[in-house]
Amino acid sequence: NGEDVTSVSVRKRSVAFVYQQFINYPSLSVYENIASPLRLARDFPKSRIDHRVHEVAELMGIESLLRRKPAELSGGQQQRTAMARALARPVDVLLLDEPLANLDYKLREQLRADLKSMFRDSRGAVLYATAEPAEALAFAAPTVVLGEGRVQHVGDVADAYDRPPTLAVAATLSAPPLNLLPGVVRDGHIECLGASFPAPGAHSSGRHVTLGVRPHQVRIERNGPADLEFPAEVRVAEVTGSATFLHLVLDGGRHLVAELPGTQSFIPGESAAVFVDPGHVFVFDAVDRRLLASSAMEVDLGG
Repeated sequence: NGEDVTSVSVRKRSVAFVYQQFINYPSLSVYENIASPLRLARDFPKSRIDHRVHEVAELMGIESLLRRKPAELSGGQQQRTAMARALARPVDVLLLDEPLANLDYKLREQLRADLKSMFRDSRGAVLYATAEPAEALAFAAPTVVLGEGRVQHVGDVADAYDRPPTLAVAATLSAPPLNLLPGVVRDGHIECLGASFPAPGAHSSGRHVTLGVRPHQVRIERNGPADLEFPAEVRVAEVTGSATFLHLVLDGGRHLVAELPGTQSFIPGESAAVFVDPGHVFVFDAVDRRLLASSAMEVDLGG
């Protein structure tokens, strides 16, 4: 709202902060931890404190823990207590620094949806810092991508995911990490590790490019005649239940990761072939690393 709060005491500022490492008052119960900012707020009715404490505690799944002290809680429970305290009082600015990092997967997924709904109804500004691309995409809010102490991109996160302006932004928004492969332009084609595919607008022969392929776009079966085929050797398969992350080594020792659906078995050391659709390949300049095309079929490099 343009108000300068530099000279306003921290206690009186309409700001709440959730740290990555939880901070709670050790001598107070969970109930009193959550209630503490409400008791200090001059504009919050005292008659509503009890209702608000239980309301936020229920959202965080800690209503049965209200009488306990922080030392009697698990790490995840302490983090939820810290979040509940920050969310209890309506504020103009809510800052959250990776608030879900210390929580288990199921609770993280549940709270992500609950927080998204809460943020949508908030009257103030919410700044949410995360290192997880899935969280940034889930909240679908205007996003600032930071890297090496600098702002790398500002804009819609979905657009940045589909058409990352630079290799750094693409890497930041990719989990598992983006596969990077070397390429060279040769008269309307791009050559990559022995494979070659048409790139109708690529005429700068000899120009080096970097190809980016997300792991879920790498397959172990050919899907079409235009697919690139790379011979590989299996290193290890990580099975999560819903997906299998297959780690491979291509000719020349370059590593590649494929994200395959479901549970799949592979033998370390066995030979394999992996396939990539050129239409799902990012093309970046090898020098300045800016995006040249979000698909090899769209690349436009003059002679």
